[in-house]
Amino acid sequence: MTGRDTDLVRHSLAMRINHWITAACFILLVLSGLSFFDPVLFWLSGLFGGGQSARALHPWIGVVLLVSYAGMVVQAWRGNLWTRDDVDWIRHMRQVLANREEAAPEVGRYNAGQKAVFWAMALLVPVLFFTGVAIWEAYFASYTTIEQRRVAVLLHSLAAAAAILVWIVHVYAGIWVRGSVRAMTQGSVSRGWAWRHHRKWLRAQTSRDGI
Repeated sequence: MTGRDTDLVRHSLAMRINHWITAACFILLVLSGLSFFDPVLFWLSGLFGGGQSARALHPWIGVVLLVSYAGMVVQAWRGNLWTRDDVDWIRHMRQVLANREEAAPEVGRYNAGQKAVFWAMALLVPVLFFTGVAIWEAYFASYTTIEQRRVAVLLHSLAAAAAILVWIVHVYAGIWVRGSVRAMTQGSVSRGWAWRHHRKWLRAQTSRDGI
């Protein structure tokens, strides 16, 4: 419980720190990465002090991203395990998108969409890291061939494009569902929010608290 009796703790301080470090790193990686992707976007490297600085910083930011997201996985993987309820929730996606969530199955701590984002990034972040290591010439050029680096660049670019799409969906959903941003900034949500969007989780919380 938080300062107000109607509030429930949604995310711990550790989770919120992990989330915002990950988010900041991801945005920096997108901006610096796009500056390498096409000459039209090279001006973005100016945000990092120029092309050489952007190229030097990009992989190190990727290392921080990997460590930070690993922290999120350690904290949240259990709540993101797939269940039969998630399949039923997906079948009622039309009602959810029409703001008629009462017609959909009750949701636990995370809904199927949130779980999909979580596991998609849990796959894409390591792919981005290891393909990035393969093309990190300053330290690993002697361990890979030119052909291997070419394949790594292709896989890195495809994984980055997929991650950007997942991130866009995540941000849009967070803004669209009022109260979600507060959960990740203040750590708490109202009971009304929990009742509307994560009713099964609310029942578990009130049962645990003896309410």
